Amino acid sequence: MTAVDAIDLKVSHGEIFGLLGPNGAGKTTTIGCCTTRTVPTSGRIWINGVEVQEDPPQARLLIGVVPQQNTLDRACTAWENIYFHCRYFGMAAETARRRSDDLLREFKLFERGSALVRELSGGMAQRLQIARAVAHQPKVLFLDEPTAGLDPQSRLAVWELVRNMRVSGITVLLTTHYMEEADQLCDRVAIIDHGRILVNGTPAELKQSVGAQTVMEMHLSDAPASLAEGLRSLPGVEAVEQTPPGFRVYARSRDGLLPRVVEVAQGYDLRDVAVTEPTLETVFIRLTGRELRD
Repeated sequence: MTAVDAIDLKVSHGEIFGLLGPNGAGKTTTIGCCTTRTVPTSGRIWINGVEVQEDPPQARLLIGVVPQQNTLDRACTAWENIYFHCRYFGMAAETARRRSDDLLREFKLFERGSALVRELSGGMAQRLQIARAVAHQPKVLFLDEPTAGLDPQSRLAVWELVRNMRVSGITVLLTTHYMEEADQLCDRVAIIDHGRILVNGTPAELKQSVGAQTVMEMHLSDAPASLAEGLRSLPGVEAVEQTPPGFRVYARSRDGLLPRVVEVAQGYDLRDVAVTEPTLETVFIRLTGRELRD
């Protein structure tokens, strides 16, 4: 089985680049190949001019990695997790101590510096993982599902940290299956599914590619072909797709559309209508015919 199939990507210096796709799409495998944890069967990967397969030790000096799993040393305090990471990458003891203190302050963990990992909340532990990953001042930071399992407040805190990476001159490549996360954080996004890149561009470009300014979700007890034809005939409607609960209508504008849709749907037991703007998930649906999380 092919996990990743002929991916061709270029990420620019200082860019926040997102790999967006459902679970099992190939995002983590791609990160693994870039960070030397997974050896690809073919292809070449460069990090800041270093070919990863030819010189893995040098590549590791240039990257920071935050995997999906918590890899903090549970026998150490928060401060020690950063300190020993700095020492591992060759920093002198005094420099490592200053760097550890500075990062704990920057990541709002200074008062928890003496706490063991098990005493930290999920959001704190994730912030600590990111702080440790950038302690040796890498050129590129890889974040694999950085906010999975976090509460909304912790997720927003991580988003702010990621945005600050750009200010620090660090290039960020993150994977996520949260469309809002990719939309909020990323300069560019590649949507991946079944190991292949489906589309690549800025969030705005990808949403414009849908060819509609309005998406209408109709929930009905029955969705006959005759209703679909009636919806397609409405002014401004670009496309109509059948969904499990009814129909999805793509239109150029929402102006005056809702009353016309309700009128056409009379007699078809219309239960609910939701009107939104296109999202990255809308793009994925148009490309694959299924929901992002299916």
